[in-house]
Amino acid sequence: MILRNDHNHSEHVEESHPHQYTPHKMAYRSLKGVLILSALYMFAEIIGGMISGSLALLADAGHMAIDTAAIALSLFAAWIAKKPANEGKTYGYYRAEILAALVNGATLFAISIWICYEAWERFHSLQPIRGELMTGVAAGGLFVNLIGLFLVHKHGEHNLNTRGVWLHLLTDTLGSVSAILAGLMVWKLGWGWADPLISVVISLFIFFGAWRLVRECVDVLLEAVPKGIDISEIKRTIETISGVREAHDLHVWTMTSGVALLTVHVALKEMKDPGQILKTVTKLLVEKFHIHHVTIQIEPMDYEAPVECCNLPK
Repeated sequence: MILRNDHNHSEHVEESHPHQYTPHKMAYRSLKGVLILSALYMFAEIIGGMISGSLALLADAGHMAIDTAAIALSLFAAWIAKKPANEGKTYGYYRAEILAALVNGATLFAISIWICYEAWERFHSLQPIRGELMTGVAAGGLFVNLIGLFLVHKHGEHNLNTRGVWLHLLTDTLGSVSAILAGLMVWKLGWGWADPLISVVISLFIFFGAWRLVRECVDVLLEAVPKGIDISEIKRTIETISGVREAHDLHVWTMTSGVALLTVHVALKEMKDPGQILKTVTKLLVEKFHIHHVTIQIEPMDYEAPVECCNLPK
């Protein structure tokens, strides 16, 4: 006997059903607004960096160029994730957003390495820099990035795709602040070495933000247990229900950001009221653990599944 519960709606099923979740419409609109802002100012920073001769500003401009591409990729992923499930892809295209976030993380790694390489070259051959122009352009970039952060901040907590964009914007904001500081040092103090040094600082911010994003994306793709969910606690809680002998073959994973799925086999002491136990287990998973999409297999006391049925390859 198998029960499927999707958004608190329970039913007995014998075959697959389409899985549908509500797309993050507000996040999609925010991403479009940030894309326009980033694309417009990207050109200003590139031109400003070339004229001023600042590596820190060019690094910030290059990062904003990657931001624009990353946001475009995220928008595409959010769009394709809306496509309905079909017989070939029964879960639909929801993980397109996870793949987009993974690509964004990888590009952030590449950016940080490039900035470090360029900074190393600059340390050995300092070039004249127009500090006043560098400072002004970086200040404009900071303003644009702060607007972008405001637009996507509330959506990035539960959506890895949007969080990837948010991390791009955060590191770019830190880059703008660093470029302003470097510009002031070059302009007011004549410290030409401040430009490549600040560039290395920017690259470190980018690297650590990328590492966290990629790690979370890999966890989703490897179907790791979502953060905040304790498998042992779920098992113990199910086994406290009257009539339940054992809970086993318990799996919890993330389909896409904010969507956890669970499957479990529940062995009964006796087949007295399996329907009520199904309802009790489902209600417990929804109310205590906030897992709304569950599949539960009820097993009578004398049931023995074939060995090859439930064991994953090792």
